[in-house]
Amino acid sequence: MASCIQIDLSGNVQGILLEPDRRTEWGILVLAGSSGRVDVPRASLFASIGVTSLALGWFGGEGQAPGICEVPLETFVQAIDELEKRGCKLIAIAGTSKGAEAALLVATRDQRVDAVFAMSPTSVVWGNIGPGRDGIAWPERSSWTWKGEPLPFVPTDPSWTKEDANGLASYRSLFEHCLQRFAKSIPAATIPVEQSRANIVLIAGGSDALWPSESFARSVLHRRQMFAKEAELICDPEAGHRILLPAETTPRSSLHAHGGSDEADTRLGRAAWVAFANILGRLA
Repeated sequence: MASCIQIDLSGNVQGILLEPDRRTEWGILVLAGSSGRVDVPRASLFASIGVTSLALGWFGGEGQAPGICEVPLETFVQAIDELEKRGCKLIAIAGTSKGAEAALLVATRDQRVDAVFAMSPTSVVWGNIGPGRDGIAWPERSSWTWKGEPLPFVPTDPSWTKEDANGLASYRSLFEHCLQRFAKSIPAATIPVEQSRANIVLIAGGSDALWPSESFARSVLHRRQMFAKEAELICDPEAGHRILLPAETTPRSSLHAHGGSDEADTRLGRAAWVAFANILGRLA
């Protein structure tokens, strides 16, 4: 296991960079979801196998939107620039949930991305979660922009009523409902994954209570296959939204239902890690 130097980054690229003492050619962006955390523990896991790892803070920081609202995809492009400056010749992005949404979008626009590990992903762009730089959260806007233009998205139905799952709010049916009600918005909002040259690995739990990540992952896989592009899909029917890579103990949300169980989430995470390590080793 490699030891590493930890570097705090600020300015255009914010987060924690981990540089292993014995490095491979790989660099990886580690993107958390709507929690907004800078996921140093997960970045440390990748650094332990010699990968230069950047746990990126991509919203909620100084000069950034306080929520996931019209976040410039250039934020992630600049982070890739930073990894290249550090000598990384191969680039991966590991994203969870909204972070996976960002990872897939960036890989369609920046051809330097060699691998995407999309955990609990979506196949379409969704609207904002929280306010933008102007402090306004509603009316709904896109989660992302590119070259100053908001990306098309599937809107949210404000009349939807929250569903309860063991005392927590389950949002899965919201996303399923919106896909049906706003079906006409799907073509423009679909992530054009066929435009990416990256090696894409999709990881999803069949019991995800936050959104239907397995259905989304299968849609991404199908679109790749339609264009004669490859992708790998790793699923566990009993796992939920939270995927636990080896040694991770990420707590469950106290507000939102994730589904799954500790055992299933860990089982899926272990299977995912085998695929990740295989790619990061094979192409190094």
